[in-house]
Amino acid sequence: MKSAVLGRLFVAFALAAGAFAANAQTCKDTAAYELARKVIADLGRIETPNGVQESYKTHINGIDQWVNVRGQDRDNPIILFVHGGPASPLTPTLWQFQRPLEEYFTMVTYDQRGAGKTFVANDAAKVADTIHIPNFVDDVIAMAQDVRARYGKRKLILMGHSWGTIISMQAALKRPDLFYAYIGVGQVINVRENERISFDFAMATAKAKNNLDAVREMEAIAPYPGDKPITRERIIAARKWAQYYGGLTAYRDESTYFYRAPLLSPEYTDAERCAVDEGNVFTLGRILPEFLATDMSGVREFPIPVLMFMGRHDYTTPSEPTDAWIKQVKAPYKQGVWFEHASHMIPWEEPGKLLVSLVQYVRPLARDDKPGVTAK
Repeated sequence: MKSAVLGRLFVAFALAAGAFAANAQTCKDTAAYELARKVIADLGRIETPNGVQESYKTHINGIDQWVNVRGQDRDNPIILFVHGGPASPLTPTLWQFQRPLEEYFTMVTYDQRGAGKTFVANDAAKVADTIHIPNFVDDVIAMAQDVRARYGKRKLILMGHSWGTIISMQAALKRPDLFYAYIGVGQVINVRENERISFDFAMATAKAKNNLDAVREMEAIAPYPGDKPITRERIIAARKWAQYYGGLTAYRDESTYFYRAPLLSPEYTDAERCAVDEGNVFTLGRILPEFLATDMSGVREFPIPVLMFMGRHDYTTPSEPTDAWIKQVKAPYKQGVWFEHASHMIPWEEPGKLLVSLVQYVRPLARDDKPGVTAK
């Protein structure tokens, strides 16, 4: 199993912070990929008369944050897509899946505090004490307000992935007036329950496949999570095998396509590529206790339309609790959508169904996006 499996998305704990820091100081020269990056940049160049393609830095909630905006038509509804991790920015992977979405929506992503280009743009020592979930939630709200004003929109569509669902869901609850709808992709409902389901899946699969090494490793931390503290080491032992058996990307024992995507991204320099790992470690160690305490199962009513996009094979943020939650919550509109051949990486695994689902279920919710049009 390659070390990439133990990379971002709450599995970077397997690697020491010192090792990441050392790597960041000795960034590899990726000039050999430059021609390929130019081809990708040329393909992705937006030339439509009313299109938008911008990457800019804006001062949001006390720090500079980097924003990426792409769309074929400025009149389309805006989706603010909040990335996972934490500190696993979408920007260097957008070239892999986002281009079709840009025909129907203006897509806005940003590197969160402690992540990617935003990590590079700020003094880490000054940001360190701000790495708390409430600050990330306020960032989402402030970013929504800034984007709304910049592009003259009344409201946005809010979409979160993985870790990003924790902070974007709370932002939607705190400021529902800013959003037409909320979409959770790989939604986190209850972290401890997620850990239990993920571990049980991995153990059962390892036993069925007679993988004695995996069983021994997991038995050493069983019962998991149990009553013991969920340490970094226990997380690694549990998630390693769940992801190996397709719990991150369906039918795959590794997700190299995702971890190496920044190598071909036209948006990042070598220093910024290195900063993805450095910022990941910087953030994870500080946010872990708050992350582990996350439990949204008590949310019984949602003030705006809410949709959950669920991977049938997701054992990184298992879909079972999300399915139960969407069935019982009261909301003006709700919809659960299953992605039968996806795990946790829905935008990469089933990009076609993601587009169709957004157009079918979400775009009509923003029908009053243009001035003079009344919502029904």
